[in-house]
Amino acid sequence: MVRRLVGDEFFRAMARDFVLESKPASPLIMNYGDEVPQFIRRYEPAATLPYLADVAALEAAWTRAYHAADAMPLEPGALAEMPVEELLATPLMAHPAATLISSPFPIGSIWAAHQADDVLPIAVWKPETVLIARPAFDVSVHVLPSSDATFAEALLAGTAPGDAAATAMNDNRDFNFGAALAGLVSLGAFAANPSGSADGVSQ
Repeated sequence: MVRRLVGDEFFRAMARDFVLESKPASPLIMNYGDEVPQFIRRYEPAATLPYLADVAALEAAWTRAYHAADAMPLEPGALAEMPVEELLATPLMAHPAATLISSPFPIGSIWAAHQADDVLPIAVWKPETVLIARPAFDVSVHVLPSSDATFAEALLAGTAPGDAAATAMNDNRDFNFGAALAGLVSLGAFAANPSGSADGVSQ
């Protein structure tokens, strides 16, 4: 992905400089790319592409999601069966493959555009929050509604839904609790109970 954005020659030069500066911190080579975004942020030749580091972060998150532990995703019906008071007060468990990335740039749209052979220009250049998930076999990248970003970040950090919703409502008057929660669950952001049941709440 990053290679497509900068071209082969630039990418090879940047990769060479990265390898010279950054030695692997883990024996798992799949984790080596986790350090690339921070490298790009201070890599002077990339200064004219301020979004490149965030796109690299998305790419690294995609790789982590691909290799993440398997877990049953939370089923929407499990939440529907909970009393409202319990639902609002009970933190959900983030799926092992789920990662949220917020950027002042349209990184999700950039990612999507470069999945096609013919790359179309980004129609609207605006901040985006992206959820990377792998509820089943395939990794997926989703641009979240801007009104849901604060809520999603809080939930994935372990905040109870009621508190996360209160914060989100303070940030954005267009926030819709039911739609936001249902959307995140349907995208595979949360895992079911590790005991094997599908109640999907932290114990």
